[in-house]
Amino acid sequence: MEEGVVGPTPTRRRKLLLHVGTPKTGTSHLQDVLFRNRAVLATQGLHYPGERFDSHFRAAIDLMGLHWAGLGEESAGAWDELAAEVRNARGTSIISHEVLAAAKPAQVRRALESLGDMEVHLIISARDLVRQIPAEWQENVKHNSSVSFANFLERIQDPERGSRVASWFWRVQDLPDIIERWGAGLPPEQIHLITVPPRGAPRDELWSRFSRVFGLDGLWGLDLAAARANPSMGVAETTLVRKINRKVRGQLPGHYGALVRELLVHKTLSHRSDSPRISLPPEWEQRAMKISAGWVEELGSRGYDLVGDLDDLRGHPGGGDWVDPDRPGAKALNRVALDVIEALLNETARLRDVEQDLKAQLEASRGGRPKVDDLLRTPVGRRLLGSRAGAAALRRYRRRRAEGENSLPA
Repeated sequence: MEEGVVGPTPTRRRKLLLHVGTPKTGTSHLQDVLFRNRAVLATQGLHYPGERFDSHFRAAIDLMGLHWAGLGEESAGAWDELAAEVRNARGTSIISHEVLAAAKPAQVRRALESLGDMEVHLIISARDLVRQIPAEWQENVKHNSSVSFANFLERIQDPERGSRVASWFWRVQDLPDIIERWGAGLPPEQIHLITVPPRGAPRDELWSRFSRVFGLDGLWGLDLAAARANPSMGVAETTLVRKINRKVRGQLPGHYGALVRELLVHKTLSHRSDSPRISLPPEWEQRAMKISAGWVEELGSRGYDLVGDLDDLRGHPGGGDWVDPDRPGAKALNRVALDVIEALLNETARLRDVEQDLKAQLEASRGGRPKVDDLLRTPVGRRLLGSRAGAAALRRYRRRRAEGENSLPA
């Protein structure tokens, strides 16, 4: 090469931040912030692919061949679409969904191969088993399970028995195993472990840890408002939902998510604050802490990039009197049931108003000209009449209609 001639600049390898779980570690809030702030992220060279808020979820269940709430067929090809968008993007791309924690080795290989020649950074967010076990049971209940807490604990106690519940739980919670499946070919410095702070930590500490790993620190204009979240319920609330699941099983095809999970769980029961938090019985706390201690020792020797404190994963006894989630007491259940009845009555009233409006609009369209008197009997019409402008408009309409009728030939 001639003196003074600069050679071609080496192409910078593109990076992928691949966040594969675990569930119940603030993932819903993280994914919501990433999706709503895609334009802001793009200005910093961060690409969050997908046109829908659930694009990464659909891609995950497609990759793993899951038939999740009937979405399996709808999600066909979703992983390949997401992977293609990542391959074609510039800068750093982010894929995030906790369902990916359950991927089997063959599915992991397919996923990584489909992403092309990228510098993959594996991200795992993790929380202690003392909190994760009750959270996972509640998540099952929120997705139409009627399995009791005692039965759930019995099933996960022996994952070798082939129980579907146990198999799923340990695939998405066994930290050394998840990292082994997803990070087998990665150097330790490209594996990032984020620990969820213990109770009592500053409220924004978990987000601060996410920000450091995802390169969001100091990003101006980032909207952190929680538009979507995955809130928890207390003992009595969870038990009531479990009983509802058992009562209506198979009766709400296509409606369970909207009526039970959204209306009752997210919009009603998760806002109650007077019910004890679900926790492990004392003997199970010790068992969970022993398993976690083994994980901490194993993970601490691997040289991963740690964001937080490994001791966060050990867990702590709950203290106080333990409340059995399967027997919260009739009085507590009755209070929760009244809140559910109120929510359902309000929703029924709202839907009846909508139905009346639609009927009035249909009748008006059939009559050739709007039947104003019928429309005024609807909730929208009544609200219109309550305004000064609406009442004046109605008087003008009736006066003109009367003048038109009087001018008709006899």
